[in-house]
Amino acid sequence: MNALSELTVAELARRLSAWGISDTHARRLLRTFYRTNELVQASDAARFPAVLLERVRSELPLRSTTLATRQVASDGTTKILLRLADGHTVESVLMPDFRPDRSAGCLSSQVGCAMSCDFCATAQGGFQRNLTSGEIVEQFLNLRGEAKSIGRELRTIVFMGMGEPLLNLDHLLPAIERIGANDLGGLGWRQITVSTVGIVPGIDALTATGWNLHLAVSIHAPDDSTRARLLPSGRRYGLDEILAAADRFQVRRGRPVILQYCLLAGVNDAPGQAQQLADLVGRRRMHVNLLRYNPTGMGLRGSAYQPSTDQAATHFAGVLKDRGVVAHFRRSRGPDIDAACGQLRQRFATAPG
Repeated sequence: MNALSELTVAELARRLSAWGISDTHARRLLRTFYRTNELVQASDAARFPAVLLERVRSELPLRSTTLATRQVASDGTTKILLRLADGHTVESVLMPDFRPDRSAGCLSSQVGCAMSCDFCATAQGGFQRNLTSGEIVEQFLNLRGEAKSIGRELRTIVFMGMGEPLLNLDHLLPAIERIGANDLGGLGWRQITVSTVGIVPGIDALTATGWNLHLAVSIHAPDDSTRARLLPSGRRYGLDEILAAADRFQVRRGRPVILQYCLLAGVNDAPGQAQQLADLVGRRRMHVNLLRYNPTGMGLRGSAYQPSTDQAATHFAGVLKDRGVVAHFRRSRGPDIDAACGQLRQRFATAPG
């Protein structure tokens, strides 16, 4: 049985028509659900025919996921593990903004991941399946409700959790449309970022949507050989090809692309590699987002990576800035919980009992 979260306005309209109920209620019903995280609140009930509400309650569960566990860090970051209908689990994260009334969310797009990035906890569990549009939407609704419960508003989301978003376009794009559109989720395109390891056809497909959202590309190395060791997908698409796709996105959308770079001690944090990265960026109006590594144990190829020292990270950033590259450190979140992507799921799966 489909959950309400899986349905588009057109699909719900067809369902209402089959029940002999006017399909004009479909958009208002879904909009109310996205706004309140409920079917309808008591104050809204009079706006809908009683027979409609009765049929939906009896034949359409609102959502298909349930809360498996949650962790709250001392900095206010909340990590949620949702159990899917088939027993798999998936993570999403709510992060407090600098403003006390706002939060940001991080959503997953797949159960596990097939990219096999050597330093990522999600990769250690392998790939199980793509998330459906409804399962993606439910993460958004859960985080919106979580933010509301602490007096905040979910203002931005990034697809940077478990999985490679651009390998699940068939479900990702409909979910983004429902989350961002004014008549449903109402978040707005500019509040959405999609992060990718560099799936070139997917970047072009995202460009073709016409949505003014943000693109983040995880490069993690300034040369193809180092990158291929860290990200096996790097063997398929080289940095020049990836950045050319990012250029096309930026030209069409007019929004600076974010280049993500996780600093790993003795692997990609040498001053010469900073110079290489500056050469790679060149005159592009792109931002480099420097990430501090959160150790996840032994990698898939037997290496145990460590974060760069503060001195090495600061020097690396200084080289970029001296070369005119806009570079910032991304603030670490949830240092006292399983903060890295896939860690909570991994710990929950191996917990006794």
